[in-house]
Amino acid sequence: MTDLRFADQKDASRFTLHRGDDLVSVLDYRDDGRTIALTRAFTVPTFRGHGYAAVVTERAVDAIAEAGDREILPVCWYVGEWFEAHPERAGLLRRRPAV
Repeated sequence: MTDLRFADQKDASRFTLHRGDDLVSVLDYRDDGRTIALTRAFTVPTFRGHGYAAVVTERAVDAIAEAGDREILPVCWYVGEWFEAHPERAGLLRRRPAV
């Protein structure tokens, strides 16, 4: 997976992953200035089964963590499962307000 290109397309509110010239996976988001809701992970059907959704999710989480000014809300089921598999990253998740 050395020829993968990750980008944050802020104008489209999505992270993208390209392999060469091919768009292989997308992670849509909503950003309210405090929280980034990761709403939908999608891999183009012909590229499924190669771990691209995991790569785009990991790189998006890394980019959000590096910026350091947002919490993450995993709306997409895939992103939620990714965080379950990576409990060391749970500190990035949005805290639920105390009731």
